[in-house]
Amino acid sequence: MSTAPNPGMDADIFDQFLDQLERYVRERLIPAEADVIADDRIPDEIVAEMKDMGLFGLTVPEDFGGAGLNTTQYAKVVHAMAYAAPAFRSIFSINVGMFNSAIKNGGTDAQKAEWWPQVAEGKIACFGLTEPGSGSDSAAMQTTARPDPDGNGWILNGTKRYITNAPHAEVGLIMARTEKEALPKNAHVSAFIVPMDTPGVTVGSADKKMGQAGSHIADIILEDVHVPGDALLGGETGKGFRFAMMSLDNGRISVGAASTGYARRALDSALRYANERKAFGEPIANFQLIQQMLAESETEIYAAECMMADVTARADAGENILRKAAAFKVFASEMCGRVVDRVVQVYGGAGYLAEYDAERFFRDARIYRIYEGTTQILQLQIAKHMLREYAAQA
Repeated sequence: MSTAPNPGMDADIFDQFLDQLERYVRERLIPAEADVIADDRIPDEIVAEMKDMGLFGLTVPEDFGGAGLNTTQYAKVVHAMAYAAPAFRSIFSINVGMFNSAIKNGGTDAQKAEWWPQVAEGKIACFGLTEPGSGSDSAAMQTTARPDPDGNGWILNGTKRYITNAPHAEVGLIMARTEKEALPKNAHVSAFIVPMDTPGVTVGSADKKMGQAGSHIADIILEDVHVPGDALLGGETGKGFRFAMMSLDNGRISVGAASTGYARRALDSALRYANERKAFGEPIANFQLIQQMLAESETEIYAAECMMADVTARADAGENILRKAAAFKVFASEMCGRVVDRVVQVYGGAGYLAEYDAERFFRDARIYRIYEGTTQILQLQIAKHMLREYAAQA
């Protein structure tokens, strides 16, 4: 599905904002990383600063209190933020990515008027698709929404798993089965806007993770949760999965941009270490095999940055970017994994110690190959669309 071109924020104003943001990342966020890691949480004052900067409403239209960024600008902001610990991006990423995209693509005028201003002000959102027994397989979704027999509304029951920001979220976009099965495919899934303080909504304890300290995921349990009729996204059943998939294009661009920004941070760290660390009387940066790892990393990061520029420009031009967004996410996340692995190797024995950043980069980067569709699922999706296009042209 193509959309209207999106010019975004004035280019000069955006460049000034991005310059300020990059300084904020280096002067405020990076020095705070140690506390975020030690406490496994972002300090409240930093979250408040990020809200004041408008980071939670970057992609909300200006008429509704947001910054009105287009996809290219949004990806550049994510890339800049990802230079710091991943938690700083994670806390606002669902707002400006998947939640806002679903509201934009599927929300009624009333839903936009109600939720966009709240999101722009900093109300934290989450996106409830994955379940204990289903992720990419929507046919296996168990969460149900049945009409409320007492009036206009719905009753939701089910469990969502691995939901980013669930412990902090004030509103969730919840996917639920409104039919046993329906045609076309996935028309049995609908989307609901659910305030997280609705009776019957329970959030589990934050899961312990391999990395990404300070960002939190948890289960959301829905037990006879009553929501009004206007909670149904778009006011129509059977559209939820399509809205979810459309918003995942945006989420995949976000993960790709984050992977690319974090790979750049890791490579900069390796460059610095290679120039400071000496062996055989000279910096290890002088050794050709160290240089090879640095050069390979730079080459791959540059390729991912070029992919990001291309896919976001296409999105802003109104093109259908499903396949290219998936390809960017696959390449960037896999690239980041290779880069952080080389960075550990450049650090040598020190790279295995928790007191050095290389070990953290390695753990933090692993989830990027899983977020918003695993590499393997996205490869299947890319190939499916390639084959479909081939068959149509044959």
